[in-house]
Amino acid sequence: MNKAFTREPDPDDDDEDDEGAGGGPVALTLPGGARNYITPGGLQRLKDELQYLLHKERPAVTAVVSWAAGNGDRSENADYQYGKRRLREIDRRIRFLGKRIDLAEVIDPEQPRGDRAHQVFFGATVSYAGQSGELHTVTIVGVDEIDLALGRISWVSPLARTLLKARVGDTLLFHAPAGSQELTIVELRYAPIDTPAFSPS
Repeated sequence: MNKAFTREPDPDDDDEDDEGAGGGPVALTLPGGARNYITPGGLQRLKDELQYLLHKERPAVTAVVSWAAGNGDRSENADYQYGKRRLREIDRRIRFLGKRIDLAEVIDPEQPRGDRAHQVFFGATVSYAGQSGELHTVTIVGVDEIDLALGRISWVSPLARTLLKARVGDTLLFHAPAGSQELTIVELRYAPIDTPAFSPS
């Protein structure tokens, strides 16, 4: 068969199931059957990114690809090849965001929790002391909202799973990769989580 009519695999054409592909942040996969818990701000950020990709970036890249296609030989046209690759990345990210938004189960940390307000659940900001007395504060958020610089950890992370359902004063055994250590819950609160707005990089 003539090589002109065959499609060679593109090393940059990742599998469609590549979570978070397409230039977006690397996202964690959810455990099988788990719900996609997310804060209202986290969901809005996903929606804003989706709208940006659909209405700004994809049309702009499509215009460049159309222009580049008119410049002759596509096999040696870097603008065309890069544009097509970028379109595939954008389309993967759009599909990924659409699935995450469809599966989202919004939990607002500010909503009244009754008796559960004294236990660690999704949306809690927890301060705990390690064995040597150092104090750490983390906020338990969705898998698409992780930001370690702000102390935001996923509810499926090992630390969050250790903290879940604990109360102030509880001492827990956390099995970290570096070894097991005891943590003591010092403070627990449910407060608004200020999610940074989506901003294209």
